[in-house]
Amino acid sequence: MADGSFFCVIEGIDGAGKTEVARHIHAALRHTLGAAVLLTREPHDDSVVGKEIRAALANKREQGAFSPVALAQAFALNRTDHLETVIEPFLQNAGSVVISDRYLLSSLVYQTTDCLSISDVYGMNRWARPPDLTLYLKIRPYEAYDRLRQRQAQHRELFENNLAERAKKYQEAIAILRDKGETIVEIDANAALSQVLKAALDALQAHGPSWLRIQPPLLLL
Repeated sequence: MADGSFFCVIEGIDGAGKTEVARHIHAALRHTLGAAVLLTREPHDDSVVGKEIRAALANKREQGAFSPVALAQAFALNRTDHLETVIEPFLQNAGSVVISDRYLLSSLVYQTTDCLSISDVYGMNRWARPPDLTLYLKIRPYEAYDRLRQRQAQHRELFENNLAERAKKYQEAIAILRDKGETIVEIDANAALSQVLKAALDALQAHGPSWLRIQPPLLLL
């Protein structure tokens, strides 16, 4: 963490509860930090590339419109825009916090294929600012599938399959990023939401800066 700011990323396979946990953490931090907390996500929608990626993930583009390499490059380009226009400017202010729902770790998992290794994808993103903390919501694949089945069919996205394989790739990618010095805390996401949030906020308190004051949400009281 630099200049009194803090960059936190929430990660996990589909169905792990990333978006809900990110929203609750954002709400908890806003109780003490107010407008100095920003919640964002990847792909970053406010760009042409972001909109195209979202359309591809929602299967609104013809199958094969993006090759694996092109999709990985599109994510890397979108991340550049996200960093330069949203994340970096916000973190210039002392005492600011950015929470991102997905980041580079997701690319290392979802954009790798038989012909595109984790190292290849990392190389496309080697300039990306590392998070100060990544919270990985670790969930059993069959539990994630149960949660996904509760979604309406039209909301299913391109990568919501092969969850056991995705979970394995996450462990491989986490090991690589830890070797590069990144702080990644694994949270048991099989538990009730209140327990997951408590573990996530405890990790923020333990690994965050001294000025980071957290007011637990009413859900935890």
